Amino acid sequence: MTTETNSVLNTVKEAFAPVTEAFTKLQNLEVPEAAREFVKKQAETAKVRAADMHAGSEKVTAAIETAVAGSVSEAAKISRNIQQAFYQDAEAFFAGIDKLASAKSLSEAAQIQSDMVRARGEVFVSRAKASTEYLGKLVANGAKTAQDNLAKVYTKSA
Repeated sequence: MTTETNSVLNTVKEAFAPVTEAFTKLQNLEVPEAAREFVKKQAETAKVRAADMHAGSEKVTAAIETAVAGSVSEAAKISRNIQQAFYQDAEAFFAGIDKLASAKSLSEAAQIQSDMVRARGEVFVSRAKASTEYLGKLVANGAKTAQDNLAKVYTKSA
């Protein structure tokens, strides 16, 4: 059995001898200078592109931060204006109740009520107009800011 095992082992060694020899030669194979230089240049180019990409992403992040900060500030302004409008409406309502309570006749109460409705309508129209103008300016400014930020990012990284 030992002879058979040695015979099989020798046959396997002989069969793989060309592979073993090629592997041995491959380990001692010299890489040409041009190939090494090519790999070095490609690695350097990749390194520069990675740095450019990182710088570009930082610029995009800064642009997003600027836009978001502006949006948060505008949202706070809108919230304050809405709160102020609610307060003004409440004040006007209670002032109207006070006027109605002081009416000495039904016709005077009707006139006070009519004046209140007209005044509230005027306030509503005024607020709607101001809101439309404000939102138009906000959209225009937002578009301009976005355009400026994108121009900064793409002109410097290109």
